[in-house]
Amino acid sequence: MSEGDVQRMPTGVADFDSILQGGLPKGSVVLLLGDVGGGGLEFALTSAAKIGIVKEFPDTRNFMLGDAGKAGVLPDKISYVTFSRSKEDILQEVKLSFNKDFFESLKGTLLFKDFSKDYFVHTVVPTNWLDSEESGLFTDKKNDGLLESMADFFDTNAPNSLVIIDSLTDLVVSESVNFQDVIALLKGIQRMAKKWGAVFYVMLTDEILDRKRQQMVIDSVDGVLKFEWARFHHTSKRQRYLYVEKFMSVLPHLDQERIARFATLITAQSGFVVINTERVG
Repeated sequence: MSEGDVQRMPTGVADFDSILQGGLPKGSVVLLLGDVGGGGLEFALTSAAKIGIVKEFPDTRNFMLGDAGKAGVLPDKISYVTFSRSKEDILQEVKLSFNKDFFESLKGTLLFKDFSKDYFVHTVVPTNWLDSEESGLFTDKKNDGLLESMADFFDTNAPNSLVIIDSLTDLVVSESVNFQDVIALLKGIQRMAKKWGAVFYVMLTDEILDRKRQQMVIDSVDGVLKFEWARFHHTSKRQRYLYVEKFMSVLPHLDQERIARFATLITAQSGFVVINTERVG
């Protein structure tokens, strides 16, 4: 609990949480907008993995979340929603990229919801490509559409949860999903997140949409975290940066400390890490 009655959910990125006074306000829908490989997915997975570890092993709270994040409110559950990738694919990627503790945490604590059958139903992808031996992995066939099924899932599972949507890019590039319906659903989620006390991470590839449509998405969420690659001058080396582009409850803290951006690093041992805070002036 911080700043009066504002409850915050830690992101698991300690140096970022210290600036945010403990984490992101509960009830926030946060767009993780970024370059391919810029760190948005790793940010979300780091949050989920560290929170999962702390929920299973409370004694690790200070180590995993840091001095600021340890005071935050942990979610009751962590949900991971996908449209084109399987649970096995995501876990295999985590296993190859991060330490064993991250993998075991995500494998054991994430509630996966794979909407692949609904997503690919009107495409050339054959149904047998989507079959899985794990029962209950896919959504049941309904008369409802994909977005309606998502809303039903959130109604049941979003209260007091961390929800990762991987990714909005899949929805906005699909010819079978109406873009205006996606915007309406986002606005509905933004409204209900406050009642649910949930935090949503919604991933979107930067510039996959034209400028007008991307702005419509930005206008439908509470906050935008921008993940970007930048090249060093006179060298081929690249650096990842995190910017806060929009977030009414976060930007005043950054402005007060004159913070322009966060230099970040992704490691196998610690996941997404802030390595330097760059200030203006």
